Amino acid sequence: MKNLKIFFRFVRDSLDVATQGTRAYHVWMAVLTFLMLLAAFAYAVQIENGLIVTGMSDRISWGLYISNFTFLVGVAAAAVMLVLPTYVLKDVDFKQAVLVGEGLAVAALLMCLAFVVVDLGGPARAWHLIPGLGLFNWPSSMLAWDVIVLNGYLFLNITIPLYILIRHYQGKEPIDKVYIPGVFISVFWAVGIHMVTAFLYAGLPARPFWNSSLLGPRFLASAFAAGPALIILILIYIRKFSSFPIGETVVRKLALVATVAAQVNIIMLISELFKEFYAPTHHSQSAFYLFFGLEGHDSLVPWIWTAISLNLLATTMLTLHFVRNNFKTLALACALLFLGIWIEKGMGLIIPGFVPGPWGEIAEYTPSWVEIAVTIGIWAMGAFIFTALVKVALAIESGTLRYQPNKHTA
Repeated sequence: MKNLKIFFRFVRDSLDVATQGTRAYHVWMAVLTFLMLLAAFAYAVQIENGLIVTGMSDRISWGLYISNFTFLVGVAAAAVMLVLPTYVLKDVDFKQAVLVGEGLAVAALLMCLAFVVVDLGGPARAWHLIPGLGLFNWPSSMLAWDVIVLNGYLFLNITIPLYILIRHYQGKEPIDKVYIPGVFISVFWAVGIHMVTAFLYAGLPARPFWNSSLLGPRFLASAFAAGPALIILILIYIRKFSSFPIGETVVRKLALVATVAAQVNIIMLISELFKEFYAPTHHSQSAFYLFFGLEGHDSLVPWIWTAISLNLLATTMLTLHFVRNNFKTLALACALLFLGIWIEKGMGLIIPGFVPGPWGEIAEYTPSWVEIAVTIGIWAMGAFIFTALVKVALAIESGTLRYQPNKHTA
């Protein structure tokens, strides 16, 4: 009974913290709320008229929604870059930043699930993915595996930080044997969510652009570049605009992780280009369409070359020590890297897999205003959730929010 009382007090105090702040904080949350409402309107249009109001078709059935889903799975998996050194390797430098990474994982996973739901055409169809109710087809279906790993990883990233925060909220240290087993599981699970997502594509032999044994490792390399890059940007912002102690060491270590991962990602890209273009076959047409255009269709060419340029520029900047050790230039490099990988793993990965079609037909894809509005709204939802989570976590970790047993309630 006492624990339940503490939990409800924790929830109430957390809501108080999340709903109070500076004028800039309220403006930020109001803008995100407006974008979510705009997305709700666009999604209502999609529900009423069907997926015909999107740019997708029977020839290109995955578009902006699944592109963002694929990218965000990697962002969620990147939380392991903070979890592993903090809880497993006992690196004290990461201790103050680990909850930021786990909050980002929760927000990213909720966005992933939201993108899957909107791509289904209607939320009522989601029950087909529920074991025991729908046609789950486990273990033969890779989509069923994806449902399991994503929801399992979300559960781990909610429960472990929640336990730690509640203990700190009471002024107590968390008990290692309670949460450390879950931490070890989450480390391997983080790799699993991205590998399973990669297998979802690589397991489609009729789509040769995805049917590559290198797809899984390349997913991980890009995830461990883009995810830490975003975390670095967030930590730099927290250092600049709050009094919460984020040490320079943790930012520099994360920058090194992002640098190595970005370099590996470039090497794997070169390997893919060699395989596609040194001895091209009929199966190389998707790659030709992406990089050079095919039969006059070249809508993705500017996207992919922009992505490659951004990745090369960002990787070069991160490789130079004097650039990486300067937080201003580091922030720029991380922003470029994040944007470059978002394009590469989105429009540069999903769409070309459908072109040309099984009968050689070429259909190009352009997202509609409905897709764009819904996508922006889901990103706003993720930012809203992440902002609230981090605000509460920082208040507890800094000691400003603590359980007061004798506090009178109104």
